[in-house]
Amino acid sequence: MKNLKQLLKPLALLLVAFITTVSCSDKLEENDGQLSADDLDFTASEDMILPLIGAYSETYSRGWEDPLLIGVRGDDVNAGGVGDAQGGFTNADLYNYDNGYWMYNQVWENFYGDITDIVNSGETILKYKEFATGDNISLADQYIAETKVLSGFQHLQMSRLWGDIFIITNSNVSTDIDNGVDTKEDVMLYVSELMDEAIPFLSDMRPNERTDVPGGVTKYTALAIKALANLELENYQAVADITAEIISSNKFTLFPDFYELFKKPGKLSNESLFELQFSDYNTDTGNTNNHLYAPFGPSSWTPAVSTASGGWGFYEPSLKYIKFMIDRDEETRLVTSVCFTPRGIAEIMLDPSYSTLPSYISNTTPDGDVFNDYTRAMFASGKHYLPSNQLTPGRNDYGSSKNFNVIRYSEILLMYAEALTHGASGSIMTADQAVNMVRNRVGMSPLSGVTTDDVMDEKFAELGMEWGIRYFDMIRLNKYDELSYEGRTFTAQDELLPYPQAQLDLLPLE
Repeated sequence: MKNLKQLLKPLALLLVAFITTVSCSDKLEENDGQLSADDLDFTASEDMILPLIGAYSETYSRGWEDPLLIGVRGDDVNAGGVGDAQGGFTNADLYNYDNGYWMYNQVWENFYGDITDIVNSGETILKYKEFATGDNISLADQYIAETKVLSGFQHLQMSRLWGDIFIITNSNVSTDIDNGVDTKEDVMLYVSELMDEAIPFLSDMRPNERTDVPGGVTKYTALAIKALANLELENYQAVADITAEIISSNKFTLFPDFYELFKKPGKLSNESLFELQFSDYNTDTGNTNNHLYAPFGPSSWTPAVSTASGGWGFYEPSLKYIKFMIDRDEETRLVTSVCFTPRGIAEIMLDPSYSTLPSYISNTTPDGDVFNDYTRAMFASGKHYLPSNQLTPGRNDYGSSKNFNVIRYSEILLMYAEALTHGASGSIMTADQAVNMVRNRVGMSPLSGVTTDDVMDEKFAELGMEWGIRYFDMIRLNKYDELSYEGRTFTAQDELLPYPQAQLDLLPLE
């Protein structure tokens, strides 16, 4: 757990607990994962990568609460967890916000704890740069730029949740705190400008082409985050220009198998611009670095590998999403995105319009895992499901060694298409072409004359259950009617989460 109170104290230690490259592991073990700033030898340029690895560690080691709270308010996701004590999570899904609920404060602390450690990592690398010579100077600039990208991503996510937040620019955060919160517009401008600072120093390659930090951020990750910030600002010409630069690089392609994209074969594919990486190192014992996927998993199932563990039954795909996909005959993306239970299938069929379902809707997944009935939910997210037959033998935790997709090339194509439907100009392809590239991958027929609504439908189908994308699209476009579903009523007052009460008691948030 990360405590925002630590923001008000000088940071004496840099956490470097998670490794993303084998080459760094020995160095980290020698320091037991802890590096004291006073003990570092800044003339040892070969150690300069260690604080960078620490920054990735903070970003990758997301609290399980973060993606749940970010995504639960969309009309693609329901809270699940029926009968569980986490009523505050269910209420958030219903737009009934309790700022005393522990999860709000925990997510706030998770992000700000990460941001401060990432900024501190950048400052530590800068100290190495003071003693660097030759190529190590440019390497230091690259590493510092990477920390800016990681910081920008986390600021973006926080401002999407709370709107006006603190911008943290250095590890002596008292000044930033004393300056008070910045508006959401200012945060998004800051993120966009921070990416501009970083881009000239970043690798001009896909993340999966990097050999020093495989899967680490590159120029194109920064461009993608800049595009997302400008999308929030509704600066559609900027979105078109930025996404066009990514597309015209010809470095990214859609992974051909949508189902496997979210499983081990899709790890660090040519579609990935940003991905949280995890591993059990393909060994049956020993340390692991895994995300806790249990909240996404079923509390009752019959896995093909009988020893595989289940989950908690939170984060449930909505009936609205499922019916939307059935209406489009979206076999590939629906089977990938939703894991069905018998009770869930029966619930769909209660609607006379769905009394006969396509044969591809089944409580047995394509990999032979059977999702049984359980109280907490009727469906589970297939995008957060790893087939039991893909688990490393001896590793039984739900989703062990599964990566977490964050920004995919399909989202870039659809952002480009949306920008054009809002009147932006783009010369590399038409909105129709961008949308149809995404549709073609899953066998959907091409569209012509696409509108903003067509693009939103395509994003709904393609990106459902991913990082609250659907929710943030709907509030940006003021489509409150879409969020008023299954008995909910959404208003403008529901767009942002309230500040956690624990932070109101501690910080100048007025």
